[in-house]
Formats: sequence, structure tokens, C-alpha cells
Amino acid sequence: MSMEDKLQDLNARQGKVLAGGGKQRVEKQHESGKLTARERINLLLDEGSFTEIDQFVTHRGTQFGMQEVEAPGEGVVTGYGTVGGRQVYVFAQDFTVIGGTLGEMHAAKICKVLDLAVKMGAPVIGMNDSGGARIQEGVDALNGYGEIFKRNTLASGVVPQISVIMGPCAGGAVYSPALTDWVFMVDKTSQMFITGPQVIKSVTGEEVSSEELGGARTHNNISGVAHFHAASEEDCIRLIKQLLSYLPANNLEDPPAMECTDPVDRIEPGLREVVPTEPNKPYDVRDVIKPVLDNGEFFEVQAGWATNMVIGYGRLNGRTIGVIANQPRVMAGCLDINASDKASRFIRFCDAFNIPLLTLVDTPGYLPGTDQEYGGIIRHGAKLLYAYSEATVPKITLVVRKAYGGAYLAMCARSLGADQVFAWPTAEIAVMGPEGAANIIFRKEISEAENPPEVRQQKISEYRERFANPYIAAARGFVDIVLDPQETRLFLIKTLESLVSKRENRPGKKHGNIPV
Repeated sequence: MSMEDKLQDLNARQGKVLAGGGKQRVEKQHESGKLTARERINLLLDEGSFTEIDQFVTHRGTQFGMQEVEAPGEGVVTGYGTVGGRQVYVFAQDFTVIGGTLGEMHAAKICKVLDLAVKMGAPVIGMNDSGGARIQEGVDALNGYGEIFKRNTLASGVVPQISVIMGPCAGGAVYSPALTDWVFMVDKTSQMFITGPQVIKSVTGEEVSSEELGGARTHNNISGVAHFHAASEEDCIRLIKQLLSYLPANNLEDPPAMECTDPVDRIEPGLREVVPTEPNKPYDVRDVIKPVLDNGEFFEVQAGWATNMVIGYGRLNGRTIGVIANQPRVMAGCLDINASDKASRFIRFCDAFNIPLLTLVDTPGYLPGTDQEYGGIIRHGAKLLYAYSEATVPKITLVVRKAYGGAYLAMCARSLGADQVFAWPTAEIAVMGPEGAANIIFRKEISEAENPPEVRQQKISEYRERFANPYIAAARGFVDIVLDPQETRLFLIKTLESLVSKRENRPGKKHGNIPV
């Protein structure tokens, strides 16, 4: 064969791979409201940057007629490219090829991308759209999942791992996304579940649709499995790019610094009015978060789940910062099982990838009730203590209003390693709220009084005046600065700049044992 013949052969082979499952199946994919694997990759990566690898990998199946089945690209497109000029590795399951099912060689392609991402220190993005394990390949397919799970685990804390659910993801397939850092889902077209509706009906008798069982709304609002809920695949890819802009490429790098056009010393008089002076009146903590961040931009994470806790990313003078805040508008900002889990995982990701932490505190304590106690609030709440104590990145805490008891500690008090603790004059730092404290401290005086309700109110006011303020904590050095709310942005930026060189070591060990 001449070189020209060989090149024609190459082009023909590539053409077959690029066609995926063929025109009919591609049309069916589009009719389902979904893009193809290659369309998704092209939308995510910078134009012309994608380099595909393992184009010609084929399966080795011989059972159940598999020897007759052609699977272009083995049902998954893999390679690397750039997002915003920064390198990433990517794989996208191709539902048009044997339903995107995972077999031995399909898994091997994904494993190679994960290995390369770790070696090169670049984020990896996996787009899941698959019918699950390729039954015809039996245990070889199951082993493929196991190999992926192991790599997800070993890559954890080394490079950011993003999972994008853009179709079905069932059975063992759900565990790779669950092991990664971020899970994106698309409304109406993506589902995740261990056992599907038919199995559930046969075992428990429950009737439930795929969407109700494992759709984007379910996992973003009820289970907390997912972190982002997108209206469309295009919207989903936009969110992925936005997230990547805040993150470093790996654990040895700092997050990318952006040029800041927002004045560092910008005064925000509105912050003096945000927090009500009435201790039981709610407000939206995002009205505190956004004004202090560059250009008021706050990229919220898991916005629909455990809404009594707000987490997300922003920038201070161009530097990425992770924000954790109680939300007084929901359950008065109480800590509970889900809020503890939500914040703890976010804190540990930020710490692994050198992202400083800003904690805004306004919580009356842990949510009381048998549901919480029986559900293990002690164990789950301990995760938050563990995550903050373990973190060595710069940690800044701002007490906005209530900070009572164990919840005060759990929200990154000085004793858990906060580098700087600020408080607004509205801060109330105490063992418990004035109402409860007065009932205990002045129980005898109240019970013996001629007018117990009146005396009780007097004692509550007395306690609030003496103890429900930031100054006793400041007198002990547990609060560094009590500041005018309108100057918060300047103080946060100055403090973050001073903490850039922070170095803090931990005892050498294999790993700790977080209370999961």
C-alpha cells in the first residue's frame, strides 16, 4: 500500500469512530433532548483544543454474540484539551454506541485518562450517559468499575474531579460520581439511582418514576448527592467552566488569581442595616456575603440542599475564597445533620486544594429533636469540628450575630484554628441564648418573685446586656477585631493578604479517621 492508500484507510477508520452509533442513533439522542458525547466535549473545551486518545480501542467480548458487535470508540470518547486556556482531561460516554455501556476496554480508556490527569496534575471531567455495566462481558465489566473507583479514590485531593450526569447512571455506575468532588445534573434528562423503579416495585411494592427516584431535582434538593442543577446541557457546561475558574489545577498549585477592578477599600453602608437588631428576626445571609466579595459575585454550591447552610466560592481582591455561612432565613440558621455534612465536605475540598476559608456565623445552636439525635447529629456534627480542625489553609471567621454553645465552636472558632476572628457589634457570643441562660442562672429568683414573668424578662435583658455581645470574647482574645460592618470588605482583604504565606504542619500519619 502506498502512503496515500494508508492515509485513506486511516481516514475511513476515523470516520467510522467519529460517526459513533450512526446517524439514526444520533438523531434519537437529539430527540431525547441530549447532545452527543463529541458535541458535549466540543462545547466544554476551547475550540480546536481537543486531542482524542484511544480512538481505535475495541472490546474483546465473545459471549452472547458480542463477537459480531462493532462498538466505535468502545462507547466512550476520551482525551484532553483546554478550558479557558488551562489543561483538563475528559471522557464522555457515548450513548449511541451500545447504550454507552461499560465493558472491560471502555473502563480501560477511562482509567487511562484518570491516570494521565493525576500524572499531569490537571482536572478531570467525566460525562456520564450510560446503560450501566455491559452484561455480556460479565465480571470483566464489574472489574472495570472497580478499577475506576480505585483511581477516583487515589486521585481524590490530588486533582479536582468533576462528574457530569447527562443521561442514565444506575447501579454500580453511580459510585464513580459519588467518589468525585463535584456532581452536575441536568433537569429532566439525567437520573442516578442504585436500583431502578422496576426493581423497587418488585421488592418493596413502591411505585416511583425514574425522575422522582433519581432526577436532578431529587439529588439537588433531597439527597444532597448532586451539587449543581442545570436547566439544559448548555447551561450545565457553562456552570462547569465557572466552577473551574475558581479552582487550581491540582493540590500543589494555588487557585488562579484574577485581576480585580473592584476597589479594595469599597465601603458598604448597607451592611449596617442587613442584620436586624431583633435577635429572632431572619434575613438572607447572602445579603452579607455578596457585598464583601469582588463585584458582588458569589458562586453558590448545593443551593437546594441543607439550605440552613450556604456554601460557595467568591473572590477577594482577585483571590479565590471558599465561603461557609449559616442561613438565618432557614431554621434560624441551626446546625443539623445535612448542614454539617454539606459544610464539612466543602471545607475538606477547599483545604485539599489550597483555597482559604471565610466563615460567617449566625447560629443559635444545633437543631433539637429526636429525628436529629436518632439520625446521629453527634456523629455528623463532629464532622464539622474535624474538617475545620484538620484544615491548614487560611481561616477567617466573622461572627455576624448569634454564636452560641457548641455551634459557636463548630463554625470555626479560634479554638478550632481560625487565624483571624472578626465580629460585628451585633454579635452575641455565649454558652447559650439569653432566654435559656436566664432560666438557669436566675431560676430561684424568678420562681420566688411576686411576678415571675416580669422578673424573667428583666433577667433576660440583664444577661443580654452583660453577655450577649462580642466584647467578653474580645477581652479573652477569642475575637481579634470588632469592626464596623461597612468596612468588612477591606478588613477581609487585608487579612487574607497577610495570611497568604501561612504555613501550618500536622503530625505525620497515614490519615485521620473522620467520623463518617
